Amino acid sequence: MATTAHATEFIGLLKSLRAVRRFADKPLPAEAVHDIQEVIRWSGSASNRQEFEVLWIEDRAILRRLSELKGYAKHLGGAAAGAVIVSGITPSSAATTRMNSDELNAFDEGRISERIMLAALVHGIGSSIGMFVGEAREQAAKLLGLPGGRTVQTTISLGYPAEGALRGARRRPLDEVVKRIG
Repeated sequence: MATTAHATEFIGLLKSLRAVRRFADKPLPAEAVHDIQEVIRWSGSASNRQEFEVLWIEDRAILRRLSELKGYAKHLGGAAAGAVIVSGITPSSAATTRMNSDELNAFDEGRISERIMLAALVHGIGSSIGMFVGEAREQAAKLLGLPGGRTVQTTISLGYPAEGALRGARRRPLDEVVKRIG
């Protein structure tokens, strides 16, 4: 269990996470990439079935092509790396998949995404979540050479923040965001 000092430091880290959509032209260090990938591996999922895989992309040409697809992932075009979450995977240890719904996939993808972003932040790496919409989901799957039945929706761009990329931390007052009942 965390001590008070550690808890304060950790809460500060959580509160400092910001979306970064503009990146410096600087590669990510191997140690940071390894740490982020280990966090992916240890991320929880519904019933802990891990019915996903994450494609780690450092090829700038592929990142640019993905950034041009319809949706909210333009920031992939300038990133040092991108993580694309692929759903609809049945692990070899599972007889059948229960995760063939967008709602359950979104739940797991949100958990994984936030953990990737926090692991990156620990290394001073910026990130932003993104997503493909409509036909872009199939286009992304095809571009990435995925077999049929695989779903691509969520992306995370990663890289060191460009000059001026970090914006202010505007937030509504706590009592407007969180309502206590009881």
